[in-house]
Amino acid sequence: MLKTSLQTLKSLPITTKQQTRRFTKNSVVMEAQNDKVYVQYNHTDSCKFSRWTARESFEFMHARPWQEVVDFYSKSVNGQLSLLELFGTQAHDVHCDDKIEEVSNETGLLEGVSNVDKSGRWARVTFKIVLSYHGGSFDGWQKQPGLNTVQGLVEKSLGRFVDEKKAQQLKENCKPLEGCASVAGRTDKGVSALQQVCSFYTWRKDVKPREIEDAINDVAPGKVRVESISEVSRAFHPNFSAKWRRYLYIFPLNEGGIENFSSHENCEKQRNECGELASEENVENSIISDEDELKGAKKPRSFSVCRVNQLLQQLEGKLLSYKMFARDTKASRNVGPPTECFLYHARATETRLPSPDHEKGIRVMCVELVANRFLRKMVRVLVATSVREAAAGAQEDALLKLMDATCRRATAPPAPPDGLCLVDVGYTEFDPRNCLIP
Repeated sequence: MLKTSLQTLKSLPITTKQQTRRFTKNSVVMEAQNDKVYVQYNHTDSCKFSRWTARESFEFMHARPWQEVVDFYSKSVNGQLSLLELFGTQAHDVHCDDKIEEVSNETGLLEGVSNVDKSGRWARVTFKIVLSYHGGSFDGWQKQPGLNTVQGLVEKSLGRFVDEKKAQQLKENCKPLEGCASVAGRTDKGVSALQQVCSFYTWRKDVKPREIEDAINDVAPGKVRVESISEVSRAFHPNFSAKWRRYLYIFPLNEGGIENFSSHENCEKQRNECGELASEENVENSIISDEDELKGAKKPRSFSVCRVNQLLQQLEGKLLSYKMFARDTKASRNVGPPTECFLYHARATETRLPSPDHEKGIRVMCVELVANRFLRKMVRVLVATSVREAAAGAQEDALLKLMDATCRRATAPPAPPDGLCLVDVGYTEFDPRNCLIP
C-alpha cells in the first residue's frame, strides 16, 4: 500500500515555487475578473432596488422570439414585406424610392459643381448606391479578413468597374481587383438595413447604373438588394454629406406571459410605486439577486411601453453626450469625433408584427430614433436601458441623469442586434412630420 502511494507521488508533476506563484497569480486575476463582472453601478435614486442588474437585463432582453423579427427583416429586404405592415400608410413617406431620387438630384449639385462638362479632378464618375441587406446573413458591414461582410461582397462585385490605372495599381500591390465603397454608417453583425447608402467612383465613362445594380444583386441573392443607383457629384460623400440617420428597433413582447402595460393609467401607477411591483402577477415572476435577497426586494418582470416612450421623448431636441450609452468607444477621448449627438426624434409604440403562425401577428414594441449621428452600439444600449428604467419605475428624466454617470455600468448591456435596422439616411434637413411613430 505504501509502495503504491510512493509510486503515485513520483508520477505527479513537480511544481516549483515559481510555478506555484504563477498559478496563484493567475487564479487571483481570474477571481478579480470574475468579481468585476458582478460589480454593479451604485445608483442612488429610490428605484435602485427595483432596477435590474446587467445580467438580469441581458437575460430579459434575449429571452424573446427574435426569429420572428429576423424573418420580417429578411422579407423586407426581399420586397415581400415593408414597414407599411407595421405602421400603415404613414410609413410610405419615409420609405419610398421617389424621395431617394430627389435627394440624389440635390446632392448632385453640392458645392455648385455641375455634372455636365466635367474635367480635371471632377472627371471621375461617382455613383450613389442605396442598398438593403439582411443583417443575420453577414458579420456586419465593415470588411474584415476571413469574415462574410456586406462591404466585402459589394466591393468584390464592383471590381469589374474599376478603371485601368486603379486595376494596375492593385495588381502591382498583389491585391484583389475590387472597388472601394464608402458608407453612411457601418452596421454591426446582425443589424439589417433597408436604405443603407454607399458610394463608388470610377474614371471609366462607359459604366451604367444598371450594370452596377445587376452585379451587386447577383453576388448574394436574397441577402443584398439594390434599391436605387444614381450618378452624383464628386462632392457627395454618403457619411459626411448626411444630415441624419433613422434607426428602427423591434422588440418582441411575450404573448400571455409577461404583461407589458401600455396604458397611461398603468404608467402613472408604476411610477408612483417606484420600488414596488405593479401587480400580483409580477410578484410570482420576479427576479431576486443575492444583494436583494438580503434587503428583501423583488424586481419586476414587466415594463410599460408608454413609459419607454416618455423616457425617450426627454432626449428629443437636445445636444447631449452619449458616451455612457456607447460601447467599444473610449468614454474620455481626446482624438476622434466628439461624443455629442442631436436626437431629432425618439419614440416608442406598440404594434403587431406579421407572422404566419399568428393570425393577428405578434405584439412588438417599435422604437424609432433619428439623429445627426450615432455612436457605436448607442441605439441598442438606449433601447435596453429604456426598458430597464421603465420596468424599475424610474422618473421621466432617468436617461438624462444617466448622461452624468461616471461609469458605463450605469447603463444596461446592449440589446440584441436582431431587432435593429437602419431604415434610411437623409441628405436634406429633417422634417419632424416625416416619422414612422408620431
